[in-house]
Amino acid sequence: MSLNPQLRDWKGKTVWLVGASTGIGRATASALHAAGAHVVVSARQAGLLNEFVATHPGSHALALDVMDGPALQAAVAAIGSIDLCVYCAGYYRPMGATSFDLAEARRHLDINYIGALNLLDALLPLLLTSGQGHLSLVSSVAGYRGLPKALAYGPAKAALTHLAEALYLDLHPRGVGVSVIHPGFVTTPMTAQNDFKMPAEISPEQAAKAMLAGWAAGEFEIHFPKRFTRLMKLLRLLGDGAYFKLAGKANR
Repeated sequence: MSLNPQLRDWKGKTVWLVGASTGIGRATASALHAAGAHVVVSARQAGLLNEFVATHPGSHALALDVMDGPALQAAVAAIGSIDLCVYCAGYYRPMGATSFDLAEARRHLDINYIGALNLLDALLPLLLTSGQGHLSLVSSVAGYRGLPKALAYGPAKAALTHLAEALYLDLHPRGVGVSVIHPGFVTTPMTAQNDFKMPAEISPEQAAKAMLAGWAAGEFEIHFPKRFTRLMKLLRLLGDGAYFKLAGKANR
């Protein structure tokens, strides 16, 4: 069942990807450009954004930091009408209780969650006034349940997922689409830090393809690859004792 308007024809549509310098964000920007969308990419690294623009004619770059509210406000004003906004800014460092670092934990929260709130502050008036458009937040299966080495990353992504659910309840009746993305392991600079074999690992291009398919189907939750994310969903149904025993084995 479609929970959102189905986004299939991208020609003439304006899409803004926040956090598009590398990884999933960049690959998705490229896929949307190939589908005919007018693509605007944002991130802190202006050089990488300019490289994208140079190889994707007609796209535009707006370098900014998601912690800079005025910059986000200015970007919204500069872009004007926005048919799809994707928040794919992310930050990850492995962390457990024995290596807890408050500054690092706050950085995870800032980039993975507070930055999305800053975006909302800039974007919501436009979406509510126009009564159209779509907001998509890139979370992670790490937000489903507590995982080893995700003491900082998992809670921030769980908050982002919860935010998307609450936004859907408020914005769907007003004609605005909302979706949340739950990737499994995707080959990116962030996951390159992992010192373990990542099950069902996919490329950023495969992730982008799955995201476009989810938007085309009008899904609220877009998760991939299914062979892995369905297993993660099953783990959410386990009782605490069984889950902690299983997850604890993976932490050894």
